[in-house]
Amino acid sequence: MTRVITYGTFDLFHDGHRRILERARALGDHLIVGVTSDAYDESRGKLDVVQSVVDRIENVRRSGLADEIIVEEYQGQKIRDIVERNVDVFTVGSDWVGKFDYLGEYCRVVYLERTRGVSSTELRAEGVGILRIGIVGAGRIANRFVAEARYVSGVTVDSVFTKSFEHAAQFADRHELRVAHETFDQMLADVDAIYVASPHGTHVDYTRRAIQAGVHVLCEKPMALTSTDAAALYAEAGAANVVLLEALKTAQAPGFRRLVTLARSGTIGKIRSVEATFTKLVPTGRERQAPDGGAISELASYPLLAIVKLLGTEFTDIRATRLIPEDSGVETFARIDLRTDHAVASARVGIGVKAEGDLIIAGEQGYLYVPAPWWLTSYFEERFESPGATRRHYFRFDGDGLRYEISEFIQLIRQQRSSSHHLTASESIAIAQIIETARGDNRAVLS
Repeated sequence: MTRVITYGTFDLFHDGHRRILERARALGDHLIVGVTSDAYDESRGKLDVVQSVVDRIENVRRSGLADEIIVEEYQGQKIRDIVERNVDVFTVGSDWVGKFDYLGEYCRVVYLERTRGVSSTELRAEGVGILRIGIVGAGRIANRFVAEARYVSGVTVDSVFTKSFEHAAQFADRHELRVAHETFDQMLADVDAIYVASPHGTHVDYTRRAIQAGVHVLCEKPMALTSTDAAALYAEAGAANVVLLEALKTAQAPGFRRLVTLARSGTIGKIRSVEATFTKLVPTGRERQAPDGGAISELASYPLLAIVKLLGTEFTDIRATRLIPEDSGVETFARIDLRTDHAVASARVGIGVKAEGDLIIAGEQGYLYVPAPWWLTSYFEERFESPGATRRHYFRFDGDGLRYEISEFIQLIRQQRSSSHHLTASESIAIAQIIETARGDNRAVLS
C-alpha cells in the first residue's frame, strides 16, 4: 500500500481544493490530509482564515477524498507524521516548489502543478466567497505580491495583464496563473479586484478604469502624483461603491500600527518632531527616469506616511531640497521639510545616496526610536531622560509585509467599508499633495 500525505488550511473549501486532493489521492492507495490548526496558521503568518479548524476538517471530510485526517499544530510536525505513519509520498502544490525538499530524506516529495482553469464564475456559483485578484504589471513587486497572497485566506491571484502580452504570459507561466490577459478590459471582466503594480504614471488611468467597471482597486504607491488626481479617484470610488486602497504596506503592519497608537497616546508627551529616512541605491531603471522617476516619487510615501499619521494632514509650510546630478533628469536625494502649528518634520529619501534609515519621534517627555529599516517595523524603543526607563517593543513582521495590505484590502471588501482606519482617503490625498509640492519645489535644487 502506498501512503500519501498532504497539508493545507482548506478554508472556504472550493473546487481548487478538491482537485488538488483528487490528484494527491491518485498518487497512492491511502491519503492522509493534514489540516492546519488555528494557532499554527497564526504562527506562520496566515491571515484572514474565516473558518475554524473544526469546520475546515469537516470541509475535507465531506469531500470523501481523505482516508485519514489529522491536525497540523507546529513547525516540524511533518517529519514526525511521515515517520510515524509510514508515509511513502509527501505532496503539496507547486507554488511551494523547493520548500519541502528536505522531506526527501524520509519519503518521495511530489509538487503538484497549481490547478488552473477554475473560473470566477465557478467559485461564485459555489458561494465560497473567494475573491479573484488580477495583477496589472509584471515587475519585482508583482512577483512578491503573488507569493504573499498565499498567506491570505479567501483570495486567489490567478491573472495578469501588462502592455507586453509576452511579458504577461511569461509571468503567468512562472507563477502558474490561470490566464494572461491580452487587454485590460478583458481582465476587468474576469476579476473582483485588481492590484496595480505598473509604472507610477499609469496608476491613475488603470485605477479610474477599474472603478468605472465596478472593480475594487489596491494600487501601489504613489497612487497619484497630484492631490487633484488622488481626491478625484477616491470620490469616484465612493460614488461607484468600490474599495480603493493605496498599497502602503507599512500602514497595515502590526508593529507600525502599535507605534502610532503609542505615540499618539501621550506616552512621550506632545509630539514636536518627526524625522524619517528611507534610502536605497538604484543605479539604473525607471526609478531614475523622467518624468515620473526620482527619489521623491519612488520612496517619499513611506516617511510621509509616518509624518501624516503622527502629525495629521494640515501643514503650514512644505519645502524640499533636491539633489539632481548633472547627468540625471530626476533627483537622487531629497529632504522634505514640513511644519504644522505645533510641530516640525523632515523626510529624507534617496535612490543615489545612502543614509541611516531610522525613524525618530520626539516628544516633550521622551522619544520613540525605530531602527532601520523602520518601514518594516518589528522593533522600537521608548526612550526617556533616564536610560533606565527605556521600554522595548517587539512585533511580528512576516515575509515582505504585502500580506498585511492584502488582508486589509480583503477585509474592506468583505465588510463593505469604504476606508481603512490605518490609511484614510484624507491621509492618502495629503501624501499626494506633499509629493506634488516637493517635486515641483525648485527653491533649493542642488547639482
